[in-house]
Amino acid sequence: MDRPKIKVPLQQLDIILELITISLLLTTCAYTIVQYSNLPETVPTHFNAAGEADDFGHKSSIFIIPGIGIALYLLLFILNKYPHKHNYMVNITEENALKNYRFSNRVLRFVNLFCVALMAYITFIIVKSSEGQEFTIGQWFLPVIIGSSVVLPIVLFIYMRKLNT
Repeated sequence: MDRPKIKVPLQQLDIILELITISLLLTTCAYTIVQYSNLPETVPTHFNAAGEADDFGHKSSIFIIPGIGIALYLLLFILNKYPHKHNYMVNITEENALKNYRFSNRVLRFVNLFCVALMAYITFIIVKSSEGQEFTIGQWFLPVIIGSSVVLPIVLFIYMRKLNT
């Protein structure tokens, strides 16, 4: 695999995506810290397919979800620094490297935003459920996550083919 190693300059959309993702991640962490003292000793730690809490743990487990969000953000951020290591459906040359690397980096930025938003939503649901409110994660949650996991790669495949024709 002898792909060109080039630095992909950030565009305005890339900067906006990074700023939104970092802001959401910091907000989630701050929200978790602020809400921690108000939580009961036992909080929901798992939700069934109907979106109802079905397992519980110590309130300190609330920090696991933002921790996963931070870890995912950092891993995807670092991965974005090495676009020549990503998988591509076409042979990468000097001529097509920039457009393919930029597309791959942008996809990772959207995935990063999606993952951080997912962790923020789950954290919010855990806190609200812990307050005794009739708050479920929602029956739509699982189908949306599975559906987007199936549809998104198909859309990306189609776009990648158009990008390289």
